[in-house]
Amino acid sequence: MKASFLSAVVGAGLTHALPTIEAVGNKFFTSNGDQFFLKGVAYQLTPADPLIDTEQCKRDAALMEKLGANSIRVYHVDPSANHDGCMDVFEKAGIYPLIDLDTFDTYILPNDPWWNQTQHDRYAEVMDAFIKYDNVLGFFIGNEIIIQADQSLAAPYIKAATRDMKAYRDKKKYRKVPIGYSAADIAELRPMLQDYLTCGGNSSENVDFFALNSYEWCDPTKYAESGYANLQSMAKDFPVPIFFSETGCNVPGPRLFGDQNAIFGPEMVNDWSGALIYEWIEEENHYGLISYGPKLEPTATGANIEGGFTRAGTPTPVLPDFTNLQNQWATITPTGIKRSDYDPKHVSTRACPTSGVQGWLVNGNVALPTIGETLTTNAPRPAATQEAEVSQPAGSASPTSTKNPAPMNKELTGMSAGLVGVMLFFTFWL
Repeated sequence: MKASFLSAVVGAGLTHALPTIEAVGNKFFTSNGDQFFLKGVAYQLTPADPLIDTEQCKRDAALMEKLGANSIRVYHVDPSANHDGCMDVFEKAGIYPLIDLDTFDTYILPNDPWWNQTQHDRYAEVMDAFIKYDNVLGFFIGNEIIIQADQSLAAPYIKAATRDMKAYRDKKKYRKVPIGYSAADIAELRPMLQDYLTCGGNSSENVDFFALNSYEWCDPTKYAESGYANLQSMAKDFPVPIFFSETGCNVPGPRLFGDQNAIFGPEMVNDWSGALIYEWIEEENHYGLISYGPKLEPTATGANIEGGFTRAGTPTPVLPDFTNLQNQWATITPTGIKRSDYDPKHVSTRACPTSGVQGWLVNGNVALPTIGETLTTNAPRPAATQEAEVSQPAGSASPTSTKNPAPMNKELTGMSAGLVGVMLFFTFWL
């Protein structure tokens, strides 16, 4: 197959207006026919919407261009706000946002899952607010909803939400912006979840992309030692685009971002579509690439101050992390394939996992719940004797597994055996 040099696509210096992006097979392509790789950052300055302050977006986008970023992830937005200014700023900077559809009060809950009309309508409001922007790369249906295998009964609700939001998108005749899921990197859970969300042969129910929040690569390390070789083995010829929606271990520090050479290198670049670094703003967890001022007392108050950190102003690089990432990305110019030369038929078809494997509870390609149904089962949930230690990083606005800056291939043990044949039943949520 003919390869193409994509420095113009992976670089940040694209000109207004940007081509749109679609998912085809296991790759992203621009409307110009070039393969697209993400080089981005998580961008959530406060729990509120970071895409409503145009002047702040201008300051941040200018520095993101210097960093070499071409994408951002935003975890929470206010669909009633005006985003025209910020979205125009990021478009002119060559930056594509990915937007989470859920809000603080509409998450799909892992232990008591449901998918109802209120959730659907709130997700739809976010889609309605952002679909008009050509530089929207994709929507996340959820972030780390399931963090241990005994929560896997929530997986059909993730898939049901995906189905209904794709149907809403198509009914409204919107552009087919990809809709996907951001998963926690749980060693025993990841293989089943990524296969389940892409199995069954019905593209209207499956995610358009699968993303992973992974902190396995902690510098200094190498590809074979980091855990990435294992991630790659499970991503080979994956049915849809797969990428890192959070990465950037900060132990022992400083961060060297050596994983970027692996992700965009010969071992992984044919199957992975890039990475988003966690995160833009410096907070208590010390993952920030920039800061807006020195750390303050936790009780400090004032304009744009929250949790002991200033959250607006002139961004100043956190060194040497910012420069280390900038230097890595400057040398990364992956070679991709033209859309016209790409045959998506080479991707794999994933079987729906059966219950009992590593504590996974969903038995095959079960019927998905409709809107308004909640879960009951004919078998008790198993109790894990050792739960994964998962919490959200201090100051983060999203549920995530990144507080502990050690590798995040969390181990779940002690799951009960003999869980084959768990059946799912649904009752209406009134």
